[in-house]
Amino acid sequence: MAAAHSFVLCFLTLSALCHGVTYKPTWESIDSRPLPSWYDEGKLGIFIHWGVFSVPSFTSEWFWYRWKGVPPNAKVVEFMKKNYPPDFTYADFAADFTAEFYDPDEWAEIFEASGAKYVVFVSKHHEGFTNWPSKYSFNWNSMDVGPHRDIVGELADAVRKNNKLRFGLYHSLFEWFNPLYLQDHANNFTTQDYVVRKTMAELYEIVNKYKPEVIWSDGDGHAPDTYWNATHFLAWLYNDSPVRDTVVTNDRWGNGISCHHGGFFTCRDRYNPGTKQNHKFENAMTLDKRSWGFRREAALGDYLTMDEFVQTLIVTVSCGGNLLVNVGPTKYGTIVPIFEERLRDMGQWLQVNGEGIYASQPWSYQNDTLNSDVWYTMKDSGASKDVYAFVLKWPTDGTLTLGAPTPGSTTVVTLLGYTGSFDYSATGARGMTIKVPTIGFDSMPCQWAWTFKLTSIAN
Repeated sequence: MAAAHSFVLCFLTLSALCHGVTYKPTWESIDSRPLPSWYDEGKLGIFIHWGVFSVPSFTSEWFWYRWKGVPPNAKVVEFMKKNYPPDFTYADFAADFTAEFYDPDEWAEIFEASGAKYVVFVSKHHEGFTNWPSKYSFNWNSMDVGPHRDIVGELADAVRKNNKLRFGLYHSLFEWFNPLYLQDHANNFTTQDYVVRKTMAELYEIVNKYKPEVIWSDGDGHAPDTYWNATHFLAWLYNDSPVRDTVVTNDRWGNGISCHHGGFFTCRDRYNPGTKQNHKFENAMTLDKRSWGFRREAALGDYLTMDEFVQTLIVTVSCGGNLLVNVGPTKYGTIVPIFEERLRDMGQWLQVNGEGIYASQPWSYQNDTLNSDVWYTMKDSGASKDVYAFVLKWPTDGTLTLGAPTPGSTTVVTLLGYTGSFDYSATGARGMTIKVPTIGFDSMPCQWAWTFKLTSIAN
């Protein structure tokens, strides 16, 4: 392994000399790379969890581990006893991963309509099945078994037909039951056979072949970043890969690394701190509150309402984050109507309110000091500071009292999507009261959360 590390270091050094790039395989150097601006400006991305787990589509994408892991999940064990013969294996599910209705152009149109600016597709989850014809996953990939299609490649092409969307890939470092990984684990990660022969080889393969502009790593298996050779891969990615100028990465590169090192921080699933963060973060969350993969047993109450979805986006962006919202397609390759409806409704909301979301910055205040149902973002052109107040509950008494903003002498108050300006008055040294006229239902600019634009705010 020492010889392999020396070769990588020499290659990176020579490449740096050729390209004038200085990123070294250390966290100090990796963390010094600026985040490409497109990512912060985009604010909203779509996550897609699809794989062999979409065939049983029961409990979650962790179905295999819940069936055969330690300890097994009694609900999953009973499900298998009732519905499948005793000799049925998880690998047998793959033949039924048919994807006959998978239309990547249709998916891309839905994602564009949502107002999202990037897509992150699961190339491989912890089950190890690759959604592309990987040279390192013989007979456990989407070309050899199941769909017999290059799912990743088809979606990448469809997404790139529309220059409004950027394409990214999720990749799980570990695999629950891979013998090479289990042996390395048994050796207390002092060997790296799985890393060299499987998972890192896959990462280089998908970057070179599909050129994703997001690499969303996951599943460190409690192994240290040194086991995964994480900094060596990231140095190559930033210095020499075909996406070195535009790619963004997350923070899941080894035990103890998340929320400390990497590009944007995810910290944990559904990370929504509710306060301004000093480091760019992403709130990766699901429309199905209980699962990332599609579930046949999901009830209506398991899905986020539009009020909840919009509020999650607003709070996340107000605190400086991006929202990565997940949908789980069926084994047939369809995005079920409730997911499609939520995404299209979000797109309609953003058509009205996107000015306060895209390319915005956190303001001095995230949540109003008097009204907990108001959250803020800001745009500062240098000549003018405009604050956007997102109101989760429409004021019913004709006034909207805000404790945080101080109006300036030239402040104008408008409602995005509505014609005209609103009267207001200052309330002491800080704060303001806005007079909100009666607006007919058919004249309301949107159905969920309304955005008041406050121009030239003094504070």
